Amino acid sequence: MCMLVVELPGVVHVTRNRFYKLQTTRSWDYLGLSSTSLSNLLNKSKMGNGVIIGLLDTGIWPELEVFNDGNLGPIPSRWKGVCESGEHFDGAKACNRKLIGARYFVRGLEAEYGQPYNTSENDDYMSPRDPSGHGTHTSSTAGGSFVANASYDGLGLGTVRGGAPGARLAMYKVCWRLYGGVCADADVLKAFDEAINDGVDVLSVSLAADIPMYSEVDHRGSIPIGSFHAVAKGITVVCAAGNAGPRAETVQNTAPWILTVAASTVDRSFPTPITLGNNHTIIGQAMFTGEDTVSATLVYPEVSDLMVTRNCESLSSGEDWMVGKVVLCFASDSNQSLLDDGITSVKEAGGLGVIVSRSASNYFYSYVTNFPCVQVTYETGTQILYYIRSTSNPQVRLSPSRTHIGKPVSTNVAYFSSRGPSSNAPAILKPDIAAPGVQILAAIPTFDETTNGAFAFLSGTSMATPHVSGIVALLKSLYQDWSPAAIKSAIVTTALTSQQSGGPIFAEGEPPKLADPFDFGGGIVNPNNAADPGLVYDMNTDDYVQYLCAMGYSNSDIFQLTEHPILCPSKQPSILDVNLPSITIPSLKKPTILTRTVTNVGPVNSKYKANIESTSGINIAVRPDTLIFTSKAKTISFSVMITSTHNVNAGYYFGSLTWTDGVHVVRIPISVRTEVGESIF
Repeated sequence: MCMLVVELPGVVHVTRNRFYKLQTTRSWDYLGLSSTSLSNLLNKSKMGNGVIIGLLDTGIWPELEVFNDGNLGPIPSRWKGVCESGEHFDGAKACNRKLIGARYFVRGLEAEYGQPYNTSENDDYMSPRDPSGHGTHTSSTAGGSFVANASYDGLGLGTVRGGAPGARLAMYKVCWRLYGGVCADADVLKAFDEAINDGVDVLSVSLAADIPMYSEVDHRGSIPIGSFHAVAKGITVVCAAGNAGPRAETVQNTAPWILTVAASTVDRSFPTPITLGNNHTIIGQAMFTGEDTVSATLVYPEVSDLMVTRNCESLSSGEDWMVGKVVLCFASDSNQSLLDDGITSVKEAGGLGVIVSRSASNYFYSYVTNFPCVQVTYETGTQILYYIRSTSNPQVRLSPSRTHIGKPVSTNVAYFSSRGPSSNAPAILKPDIAAPGVQILAAIPTFDETTNGAFAFLSGTSMATPHVSGIVALLKSLYQDWSPAAIKSAIVTTALTSQQSGGPIFAEGEPPKLADPFDFGGGIVNPNNAADPGLVYDMNTDDYVQYLCAMGYSNSDIFQLTEHPILCPSKQPSILDVNLPSITIPSLKKPTILTRTVTNVGPVNSKYKANIESTSGINIAVRPDTLIFTSKAKTISFSVMITSTHNVNAGYYFGSLTWTDGVHVVRIPISVRTEVGESIF
């Protein structure tokens, strides 16, 4: 059968059908894209007017106010897409000048399981309609229209919108609710092809595969292949880094032509007062909405005779000691699903609330709705436990949460965000960038037509991805001739590596640590600076093919993957010379010289000086250390020599190379690991 398929017109390679998983607003103002400012990227780009953002996701709920097309002009004439009809989805009515296209892809899923997909059994729709809310949430984050008075039951109240509210949206439903949510490789690749032909400018893909994944290792999966074809057509592809953090080597979507996004927090919290019976008030974090407080006896799950304690995840709904009580428990697992099961058990048993004590570096808010669940640190939880044991009748009052913005809340890389280095290509730095992905307020499906829509807080690199997609749309609107590599470079080289208010950015973990390039790539996305980067590290299809040559692919392999019959040179090129806005050397055994090329996109006559930030034992030299651009010299190459004084195998050391003309600061991260002696492999 594979021989028959590969002979069909337009088929260049056949690969095994596999599956991807979904990687499940203050944020725009936090990023400096307030709609009230006339000088920022949002308004300079006319809010992304004319740009088309395609999303590969779970579908969309088109009736929501966040997808209204008020004040939008005609659909771009280059658009060739369609609005497919299907189950509970009338294509003629569902789409407008905001949502200009919607398709669904299920044949790959059905082929894998050998039977038709049953939507009624899986609470799904055989159409582009979104059953879970994931695709609706990401779509509204990337390019949703303005909707006032949006909140989650009063929390986060304000005007919600997407990053590029003037852009158009096209949904490609590739993920289905079978077994909790799967997205078949064949369907994803077909969606890429259709989106390319339809005329999208940006593709937002909040999907990632499990580690390890052979299609990620050899770039034969639908996302690497589909994204290559898209980038070759000038379409920027933005993908989620994955939610397997804080472990190292878990980052996904690692092909160099992809813009891979990690998740960070924003400066918003939801403080929730916990008042103990001794009138001592402690502040936790929750999404306890409404006006009423909860007052009750406070209990702790332990067998008093043996002093045996039980963690939150072990609580069972059949235990009557929780009836009418507020339960204090300690979480022992970073799995949010298991924790939510324990919280649900308290609710089903008749408990009135839960105080969850867990690591300070691992804050999640419970997704158990309409039930007070307040999270505190282990230290605070221990203080509450001391109170319980100090009195015969411990009491507690839980007060509703409120919204707090600004200090002392800091920006961190989220606990769950997948980390580098890349296990597939260690010399390619991933992730590329970090963006808000924790407790993002955006639209979800609703059946209530009397409201302006339902909104929910969701967290994940899935939520960070459409933030960057929206920013890419703004940049694409402003610089229509910029390549995907130029846009990626502008975003990476202008990113923030410290708090907006000063101080370092931390990466959540056990324990927390200072964030490094394997946590956030170039840093936290900084859209206004990305609009004026000064210099860019540009690439085209030939450069990406040279990367595949450097990875050891044969000419026939490259043609199968890319459809580009470009021959590899007789001498295998170095992967270190791929013109990325980063330098990563996973095995430095001797002095190494690599090259980079920058293109001036700022003032014609410019002079840039190099500034090197290194670390103990790693020496970095740049030649030349001054770049002079003119009307004739728009692109200049330079060499970087890196040496090590370490005489033992070491971990990664980090530094940076920054070019500056006194106005622009063009920074790329450097990651180096010294290895002495022969490798065992």
